[in-house]
Amino acid sequence: MIRTAEFVSPGHPDKLCDRISDKILDTCLEQDSESRVAIETAGGHGSVHLTGEITTNAELDYESIVKEVSGIDKVTHNVVKQSNFIKQGVDVGGAGDQGIMVGYACDENDEYVPQEYYIARHLCRHLYEKFPYDGKTQITTDDHWITHIVTSFQNTEKEQLEQSVVEYMDFAVDDIKIHCNPAGDWTQGGFDADAGLTGRKLVVDNYGPRVPIGGGAYSGKDPSKVDRSAAYMARYIAVSEMKSKKLSECWVYLSYAIGEKEPLQSTATDGKTSWDISDKYSVYPNEIIEYLDLKKPIYYETSQWGAYGNGFKWDLI
Repeated sequence: MIRTAEFVSPGHPDKLCDRISDKILDTCLEQDSESRVAIETAGGHGSVHLTGEITTNAELDYESIVKEVSGIDKVTHNVVKQSNFIKQGVDVGGAGDQGIMVGYACDENDEYVPQEYYIARHLCRHLYEKFPYDGKTQITTDDHWITHIVTSFQNTEKEQLEQSVVEYMDFAVDDIKIHCNPAGDWTQGGFDADAGLTGRKLVVDNYGPRVPIGGGAYSGKDPSKVDRSAAYMARYIAVSEMKSKKLSECWVYLSYAIGEKEPLQSTATDGKTSWDISDKYSVYPNEIIEYLDLKKPIYYETSQWGAYGNGFKWDLI
């Protein structure tokens, strides 16, 4: 089967927005673990705009946070407190939103993520260490054999990029079709060249296009939002079930109604059969937060290289 997955560097404009949102979240949690945060970042062409809802006792210097992450010092913001109508449901332990969250694990590598995604991420990380700019990688496999590699990195000549790919992947150039800077070399990237938004790289933040996602973005959201916390718990359960049942793949589905703590769905499947997991795992929102210790400032790290397979508590690695 032919499969393709991409990854983007932390210098990509959408990732810059994710990182700013999660840096604001972590700053809130460092000072006030009960902070309620839903912050969105839009950036591009020399300026950044912040909007959303934050209820916290933390002192926030938005301009300094944005400049630390992106180097941009032109910042506008329109941030208000969380709606009381949402607060009334969350304060009693209910979910901060409705939605379906999907967790996944497989035995294809030591990070329990799809192999095409695994390779794309590791290649992107390697290239970013050498070329710390805006960039992307993309891997196509056929029955797990790599057939195509696509890489585009700012401030990097095609020949230099190709040499780095070949050296890292350790194969001859003729073995695999390599497309390095296929549109030509480029020096303008990040917020200088393009605009970005929080939550626009959902598939990169999850498991790549092979695995369905519930649809909710992660970055900028405190753990009362189940589209983040329950997704992390679904991953934990998927890895746990895969290991205990010796499965090659496992999907977990958790769904909620806003303001209610009882999940509407809590099932796992290996693609052939499904089973209920509600009696085995605690999936009430507050229990997830406590079990995974989600009130700590851990989120900026997740926004850089993906939420799964990087040694977080929910990865069970």
